[in-house]
Order: sequence, then structure tokens, then C-alpha cells
Amino acid sequence: MGDASSVALMTDVMSKFTAYIGKRLPTDVKAKLAELRARETNDMANVIYDSMAENQEAADRLNRPSCQDTGVIQYFVTAGAKFPLLGELEEILRAATLGATRLGPLRHNAVEAFDEKNTSTNTGSRIPWLDWEIVPDDDGVTIEVYMAGGGCTLPGASTVLMPGQGYEGVVDFVFDVITSRGVNACPPLLVGVGVSTAAETAARLSKKAILRPIGSHHANPRAAKMETLLEEGLNELGIGPQGLTGSSSVMGVNIESSARHPSTIGVAVSTGCWAHRRGRIRFEADLSYEILSHDGVVL
Repeated sequence: MGDASSVALMTDVMSKFTAYIGKRLPTDVKAKLAELRARETNDMANVIYDSMAENQEAADRLNRPSCQDTGVIQYFVTAGAKFPLLGELEEILRAATLGATRLGPLRHNAVEAFDEKNTSTNTGSRIPWLDWEIVPDDDGVTIEVYMAGGGCTLPGASTVLMPGQGYEGVVDFVFDVITSRGVNACPPLLVGVGVSTAAETAARLSKKAILRPIGSHHANPRAAKMETLLEEGLNELGIGPQGLTGSSSVMGVNIESSARHPSTIGVAVSTGCWAHRRGRIRFEADLSYEILSHDGVVL
């Protein structure tokens, strides 16, 4: 069990880092947006890309969130079983959400289901949402912060296909989701696809997929090829930035997968908008830390 000073230290760092995520995009997203702008030939699209860049510059200069919807806070925790504050992590991240709400400031986005009451703290029943993975022989922890907005990831979709639909069915589902609701998420999008054995496992993997760096690829060469083909196909739709046409509909397509039951193919899609507010930080056992998602960060 950690002492109070250790808990306070980690809470302070995570409060500042969570607030930071709402204001400054990760390095890979900024680089991809610049790349898409450089090769865009549609004049309207270039005006929009320039507006996006101006928005990010203003958020940095004014030290305020770059989008009014700072989302529901989600933490994806890959924790070593020997991390000294493992038992305190849930409360640390809840307190960090409260701290970030004040520091951001972050919009109040936690509404208790059925009561329909905004808690005004960004915390509530099972919010912030914590996704856990435990690593047996590790004494550190990696925490990924994600701001799941009402237009981007939250309107995801998941289903279970029959085996006869095959991987063509996976492709059809991805295109159906992106063409029916993709514009809702402020393109160009980072598309996460989960391929698994059930609706809920595919949904979790699709969210994990958009936490992966842009430009990374699935370890399985067939899955990596599908990532590339889906990216090329979705870009051919010409959705463009903010859905107003252009050369690129997506920043990339990331697939995460698991083994599956022979009778089912679970598939899910999560989308991150161009203002993809996510961050990754690694703590060692002594609470020294490294920010992995953003270059040159000073909290």
C-alpha cells in the first residue's frame, strides 16, 4: 500500500496530464494532419485544414481545451502486478479526473443514467471508465488517457457476423458505419476496428485500436494488409475534412484482433475525430514518469 505523499504525487501528475490532453494533440496526430494538408488539392479542404491548425495554435497559446466537448474521461491501464500503488490507482484516477476538470477546465460530461442528473464533476457511476490489463512481471504502469466525445468514439457500433459473411462482411460493416455516421465525428478520422469473437470483445478491441499510434500496423500480415486496403478504400469516398470533400477521409485504420469462436466473427468500429485527444504516460515504481505520446511536454 502506498503512502499518502505518493498517492498525492501521482494524482497531481495525472490531473495535469489529463487536463493537458484536452488542449494539445499527440505528436503522431499533429504530424498526420500536416501530411494530409500538404498533399491535399481541394481548396475548401485546405481552408479547413488551416482552420484546424489555427485552432490548435490558439488552444496552445491560450492554454484552454481545443474542443468544447472534452468527452467522457477514459483510462486504459496496463499495470504491473508489482506496481506499488496498484490498489490505489482507481481512486487516484478518479481524483485526477476531478483535478483535471478544474484545471482544464473540462466541460461537465458525466450524467447519471436514469436519474438524468449531471454530476458537474466528470465523475459518476463507473466514470471515469477504467479498462484494466495486468502484467505479471512488471512494477510500473502505463496509462492511456482518452477523451471520448459525443461525436467521435461514443457513437461506435458492434455486431456479430455469421461465418459465411467472412472478412468481406467485416469490410462491409466498416464501410456501412463510416458512410452512415462517420461525418458525425469530424473527419479525417482515425478508425479503430475490432475483430473478435463477440460484440463486447470486438468493441473493446476497436477502442484499443485507436489508442495505437497512427502508422503502426497489426503484427499479422493479413490484418496489416486489411488495414491498408480499408484506409485506401475509405479515402476513395472523398469525405474530406469535416465531411466537406477532399482527398482523405481518414488518418488511418488500425485493427486489433483476438482468436474467435468458429461460428462467429465479432466486429466493431470506433472512430477518433481529427482532434484525437489521447495521451500515454508511463510510471516506474518510484513514480518517475515519461510521457510517450507528446514530444516536449512540461506539466
